[in-house]
Amino acid sequence: MEANEITRITERVLSRLDLLNSARERALAETRQITRLSANAIRAVHRGEFAEAEALLDEARRIKDALTAHLVDYPSIYWSGYVQDAHKEFAEASLTLALVAGRPLPSPETLQVEDAVYLNALGEACGELRRHILDVIRSGDLERAETILAVMDEIYGVLVQVDYPDAVTNGLRRTTDMVRGVLERTRGDLTLAVEHQKLVTELARARRAVGLPEAGQRARSDALGSGDAAE
Repeated sequence: MEANEITRITERVLSRLDLLNSARERALAETRQITRLSANAIRAVHRGEFAEAEALLDEARRIKDALTAHLVDYPSIYWSGYVQDAHKEFAEASLTLALVAGRPLPSPETLQVEDAVYLNALGEACGELRRHILDVIRSGDLERAETILAVMDEIYGVLVQVDYPDAVTNGLRRTTDMVRGVLERTRGDLTLAVEHQKLVTELARARRAVGLPEAGQRARSDALGSGDAAE
């Protein structure tokens, strides 16, 4: 074997490794962008800025699709883990937008993500639904909170039936356990809010029955009385 033959072979190897490294660097940079855009989209959803969230997700999708096409020749990079993590963040934000805004739920085919990524994203979206429920409880919209809790319950009911090895589902069991905990805490919070509202309603009814003013009316009367006294 001639020395120049070794050189020619190793030069080709190094050239391929150089392309692989470039693909890795691009994947690292662009998955960070996808994650950032997805996180910002979720924040926009919680502010009720659905158009802004959609624009951020459109940009994240553009980057995701271009990166996926680029990594066709680099499966070791595509399946390294962090690319799927970015896809999960994108899917979670997309699902959160649909569930909160009352839009049709996008499928894995629509989002162009793997099935396991989609199921984990659906579970992660329950954490964002809990945050939405707490927001609407504070605003007094308990009916809306009940509706979203039912959605969370349905998601958990679906995930708990998935019985495949973690190697197939990307650790879905852990996500499902998280959803169960989030669901139970949220149900407890909503139950307390409902009971509190019932108590307030009953107290108001009792005041009216004995001819006492409502708590708010009494506070206003006391304020007016204090003002008269000051004069």
